[in-house]
Amino acid sequence: MTEHISYTTEELAQILKVSKLTVYDLIKKGELPSYRVGRQMRVDARDLEAYIEAAKTVKKIKTVGPSVTTAAAPTSQPTRQGVPSTARQLIISGQDISLDILANHLEKQSGSFRPLRSYVGSLNSLIAMYLGEADIVSTHLFDGDTGEYNVPYVKRILVGHSYTVVNLLSRWAGFYVKQGNPKNIQTWSDLTKANARIVNREKGSGVRILLDEKLRIEGISPDRIKGYDMEETNHVGVATRIANDHADVGIGIEKTAQMVGIDFIPMIEERYDLVILKTAENQPFIRALLEVIRSDAFQQEINALGGYNLSQTGKIIYET
Repeated sequence: MTEHISYTTEELAQILKVSKLTVYDLIKKGELPSYRVGRQMRVDARDLEAYIEAAKTVKKIKTVGPSVTTAAAPTSQPTRQGVPSTARQLIISGQDISLDILANHLEKQSGSFRPLRSYVGSLNSLIAMYLGEADIVSTHLFDGDTGEYNVPYVKRILVGHSYTVVNLLSRWAGFYVKQGNPKNIQTWSDLTKANARIVNREKGSGVRILLDEKLRIEGISPDRIKGYDMEETNHVGVATRIANDHADVGIGIEKTAQMVGIDFIPMIEERYDLVILKTAENQPFIRALLEVIRSDAFQQEINALGGYNLSQTGKIIYET
């Protein structure tokens, strides 16, 4: 069998000597065909080679043309929905479908921004923001010591930065169980039942942190939970494992349980917030973001999905 070689966005950025933002833009514009493996976007080696050869061809035809590094440099040509490629590219990091809707509304509202999506968990998204690799970060991180969502983590990670935390929505998190809840899972301590197999989320996700914080508060060792090391990278993956009888319980949001057709035991209403760095460059974008999420059009589209509480949407939760 021929060895199949593919690259992650991080590897592509290193190979092409460009930022990950540029790689995301090449993928979005279709210049680099991609596919998803779990939460990672990948590009086949042959498609990368084809892109480089195409860039070389353009250079030969024009005599003096773009190098591989600048082949994706913006031009004044219009792109999807009339947004010019000179628009500022914004990476929106997180996994909830509401972020895809937010990206669409931001792109439609103005020709100044081109949103790009990164499907990374809450904690890793905040770290990416600290490293300058994300513009809008979504978080649902529970702090067991304060009982508060998000702000304690933002304060610890974005040290030395000025930022705004604004609410996007609230949603219920709880247990995914088979229809009828045959294992009678009702509490966090029920996860230790000998006949119950859990499917977990990956490290750095908001759900994984919620579970670990609840176990810490309850004094429960993860070693007592069967399946603790079995991981999925999204809510659908967890719910599907339970629906297919590969596990008895998982943790996720109510909406996904309804989609997959399993039962849901609500445990906590989590606040799903957006974090944006407060810089001079970001001020126009912050105003546009707040205008979008406070608009009737955006909120009506989110409400139509069901399973979300928008009573605080657009409220500034914390800012420095």
